Amino acid sequence: MQKAIIGKKIGMTQIFDANGNVVPVTVVEAGPCVVVQKKTVENDGYAAVQLGFGDLRPAQVNKPMQGHFAKADVAAKRTLREFRLADCDALNVGDVVKADTFTVGDHVDVVGTSKGKGYAGVIKRWNHGRLKETHGTGPVARHSGSQGVIDPARVFKGMKGAGHLGAERVTVQNLEIVKIDVENNLIAIKGAIPGPRKGIVVISDSVKA
Repeated sequence: MQKAIIGKKIGMTQIFDANGNVVPVTVVEAGPCVVVQKKTVENDGYAAVQLGFGDLRPAQVNKPMQGHFAKADVAAKRTLREFRLADCDALNVGDVVKADTFTVGDHVDVVGTSKGKGYAGVIKRWNHGRLKETHGTGPVARHSGSQGVIDPARVFKGMKGAGHLGAERVTVQNLEIVKIDVENNLIAIKGAIPGPRKGIVVISDSVKA
């Protein structure tokens, strides 16, 4: 991993490219992120940097985290993420990572938490088929079908059924950065990314690029 940043999803819009084509983009408020901690091979067994994003009032921070931020001499941050960058030596505690760490045309992976849908049935959750509603089918048009066999008389592990849908970590790979507004710390990424508006996302260079 060469570069990474934490951001907040603003929403989707569309912009025009040089040829006049409409490009759907997701706007992300990327940074500014502060280096809160730096880990080294000598002390921790691996090299990494911890970035912080989003300010907090001191009253919102517990004592252990107050000490963590005081040691780094940085303001309290709402979100902390650790990145094992290829060149961690280039960053020191207190450095600020902004949107200009990326350039237009870069391909990135975006990690976020998908929208929570609550308890969902098999049709919505697993795209199962449904029965017809006529000819005596009964009130089971959206029910799950057979869950197993007579022998062994049990449901096998991994059987798809109704349950909680969404609110899980999702990664979308190889998205293109279309536009960057350095002054306002905004990055326009082609396509859709996981999560609701104001959801926290992590942008890093693509593993497929």
